[in-house]
Formats: sequence, C-alpha cells, structure tokens
Amino acid sequence: MNRRNFLKASTLFFASTVLARAGQLEFNDETLSPVVDNVEIPIKNLKPGLEGFTIAQLSDIHLQPYTKPELVKKAVEMTNALNPDLVVLTGDYVWHDQEAAFELAPILAGLKARHGIYSVLGNHDYWLDVRATVRAFEEEGLPMLVNQGLEINTGNGSFYLAGMDDGWSGKPDLKKTLENAPADVPVVLLLHEPDLVDETSLDPRITLQLSGHTHGGQVLVMGKPPIFTPHLGKIYSQGLFHVNDTWLYTNRGLGVISVPLRYNCPPEITLLTLTRA
Repeated sequence: MNRRNFLKASTLFFASTVLARAGQLEFNDETLSPVVDNVEIPIKNLKPGLEGFTIAQLSDIHLQPYTKPELVKKAVEMTNALNPDLVVLTGDYVWHDQEAAFELAPILAGLKARHGIYSVLGNHDYWLDVRATVRAFEEEGLPMLVNQGLEINTGNGSFYLAGMDDGWSGKPDLKKTLENAPADVPVVLLLHEPDLVDETSLDPRITLQLSGHTHGGQVLVMGKPPIFTPHLGKIYSQGLFHVNDTWLYTNRGLGVISVPLRYNCPPEITLLTLTRA
C-alpha cells in the first residue's frame, strides 16, 4: 500500500470507528482547548546549574484544513507565558496543504525561549514536500535538526540536543546524529516516532527522547486503549515512559487529522523540567 492509500485507508477506518460509537457518547470536543502538562524528568549526570531547566514541547500541529492558525497562535501565547528555557517542535507541521508551512512558520517564529527554538521533521512533512517545509522554517530563523545536534550550554552546565530525521519516511542516522556529542553530557533526543525508543535507548548516552506522532490516539473511549494509533506509535502512545535507561515523553500533539475531533485527549503543550537524578 502506498503512502497516500495508507492515509485514505486509515482515515476511513478512524472516521467509521468514531462514528459507529458516536451514538453511545455525549461528545465534548476538545480540539480548541489546549492544556499544559507539567512533567519532571530526573536526569543522570545533570550538572547542578541545569537543575530546573525547562523545555517546552509542541508537536503535530498539522495546520489546515482542520487545525486553524488561531489555535496555533493561542498555543504560542500559552507557551511563552511558561517562560521556558528551550522550545522544541517534534514534527508533522502540515497535513494536506504544503503552503500551510509558509503560513505556520511565521506564527511559530513568535515563540520565545532563552536558549532557542529547535525542530525536527515528521512523516507528514515528507509525504508532501519536505524541502518546502525546511525552507519555510529557515526563512523564519527556526533551525531544523536533521541527523545533527548542538550543545545547549547555560554557563553552569550543558546537555546535547540531538535531532534525528523522521524514522518512518526520512533517513534517520543515530550515529551521525550523535557524532559531535561530548562524552560527559546527557543527550536529549528529538525524534518524531516514539516506538523507535526501543532502538535509540540502547545507546546509553540518550537520557531523554521527546516524540509526538500519535496524537495520543486523539479519541479515547471509556478508559480503553486508543481507537487508532499509527505505525511506530502503537506502544508508547502518550505520556512518560522509562525504556532501558532512557526516559521517553510522547506529546499528544496540537492539531488533528482524519476527523476534526478530540475526546478525552486535549491538545497538549508539555513543559518538561529537568532535575538531578
């Protein structure tokens, strides 16, 4: 099955399942009600000067046709109000309309963080025109990390921020991504698909992986597992996990695809606080 047919099939499956259950539920659509989830992450070998360092994460915006600029602007305002040290964006910026990347990037350029805003690519960015998305971000001064990284140094401690290419449709290369990582600092890895942590966590340098991709399932019914989760997002669908010696956090995302609905799964802005293990 090619990618476009996969999208059509998954959309039909997701929509039909939701509609089949809709008669049993009184829906409270949460698509326009983003929330902030606060998470503490204990990091081994974290320098005292990094105690309390904060990272705000946004993911899976999927601007247009369902997710509108007003929601993204609201999320940017909420994120800036958190006064984060760093902002990371973990992929899937568009869905159907490639030009939406040029509409989105100026909004995201309004994000503020003392140590910058960094991003990685997702599978949907590849399924349209990945070069256009990268260009849109570059024009607004938003660095895109593709199998590369940099040291985030506060003057009193540092960690290595690494960004891997999309694990489904890109050319991810963990060795290349970490080739410039200092030996004595923790690594925070940005990687769109969470289930790849089963592989990345085998590298002991990676203390934290931040992912998205799943939308948290987008529709959660009666405490049951998500109705639908995508390839490479079926194991770690949302929240915090400890895999081998690596922490993984899977963000529920901001936007929607398939059906314009969120139920028991509101859009998420994550504020992660690093603490010494």
